[in-house]
Amino acid sequence: MPDKTRAVLVGCGGITKAWLPPIQAMDSVEMVGLVDIVLDNARARAQEYVLEDALISDDLETVLAQTRPDVVFNCTVPEAHAPVTLAALEHGCHVLTEKPLADTMDNAYRMIDAAEEADRILAVIQNRRYDANIRQLRHLVEREAVGPLTTVHCDFLLGAHFGGFRDHMAHVLLLDMAIHTFDAARLITGADPVSVYCHEWNPAGSWYDRDASAVAIFEMTDGLVYTYRGSWCAEGLNTTWESDWQLIGQQGSLHWDGATLIEGEVVTEAGDFRSALAPVEVPEYDPGDKVGGHAGVIREFIRCVRSGRVPETVATDNVKSLAMVFGAIESAETGQKVQIRA
Repeated sequence: MPDKTRAVLVGCGGITKAWLPPIQAMDSVEMVGLVDIVLDNARARAQEYVLEDALISDDLETVLAQTRPDVVFNCTVPEAHAPVTLAALEHGCHVLTEKPLADTMDNAYRMIDAAEEADRILAVIQNRRYDANIRQLRHLVEREAVGPLTTVHCDFLLGAHFGGFRDHMAHVLLLDMAIHTFDAARLITGADPVSVYCHEWNPAGSWYDRDASAVAIFEMTDGLVYTYRGSWCAEGLNTTWESDWQLIGQQGSLHWDGATLIEGEVVTEAGDFRSALAPVEVPEYDPGDKVGGHAGVIREFIRCVRSGRVPETVATDNVKSLAMVFGAIESAETGQKVQIRA
């Protein structure tokens, strides 16, 4: 492969401020094009990040044809993920897209099929996987520090005053945020979704037009049950953006506050009404390259493009997290338990 991986960035909104610094820090990547339907957005990013040699345009096909990139970074709005990704794949590009993978499950499968046909990588920027604390928690689960998991609970509770389009979205919490938490549940537990029952509501006094709170019960593989309680309309005593987690195993429990606190208790002696317990040892753990948020995902994606390996957030796996979102939405709309197939 050439010394430089040629890249085009599509969609030049605010989220690209999390993308462009790590991209520019990589000597192996050359940004050759910036595309946005609002041309001034692309011009502003080019000026801000000193990308004067990049082709600036509001027409994706023109940029793809003229620059012949190896990869496309898809930072468009969710409803544009499918058309932009499909166009990039048709031009032989690998694609790393913002979350969620797609705005519908049908579009997700179209994108996955197109990537397979083109023999190109399609991956998703699930940046919250690339956090040292969640990796340490996953390590404790893998080594069965409290025995095999049986039940996992998490709370995501924030009073989030965004203003703008989110105030008017249907399923705003599930559609715009829960993909992060559901994907984290899959990473932490190593389990995949089987079914879901979900209830949504909009609390009295909410500043959102539509439902901004939800409770979901997921049945997962290996008999594990995962429950999610979430709200973007919860003032006071807020959790972190990573949620507050309680993991129950056959020999004890773990707790992660979504920041740096990981603690647990494990059974040392059973037989009485309540078992004797001892603190779980949380040893130092080196997650290697699985850190850095956006930067970590982007670095791994580029390494895999250049080496032929498969990134952790490849679409064929991430679609299972997306299915949790749309399964929960279907359940909330119908009031019925929904089987999840992904």
